[in-house]
Amino acid sequence: MTGMRWARLQEDVDCKLRRGAWYRVTKVTGLEATVEVNRRPLAVPSYAVEIVATPPRAWSVVPLPRRASRLAAELGNRYGVCPNCRHRARLEQRARAMTCTRCQGRFAIAWDENYLAGG
Repeated sequence: MTGMRWARLQEDVDCKLRRGAWYRVTKVTGLEATVEVNRRPLAVPSYAVEIVATPPRAWSVVPLPRRASRLAAELGNRYGVCPNCRHRARLEQRARAMTCTRCQGRFAIAWDENYLAGG
């Protein structure tokens, strides 16, 4: 794969990546992928990320982690992650698209995605 690449967590691992958010990949070597987080490189295990040539332009639907009780009341049992700015938001049940309150982008919601199933 050449050119710009993007990655997001595909395993429920403890690292500094926001679940459901896409990050620019700067390097992939063997067992490690280096992604850009807040303009700084972060090495993550390559088995734990999904890498694509073009990031999807839809809200990721993410199940709330069991250990995230403080977010449960605010976000519900699953939440959306904006594909543009990584903002988390409560999902309206079965809405087809949603506007991000942070970046004002309007994107479809990827309900059919099986992202971190059982997460």
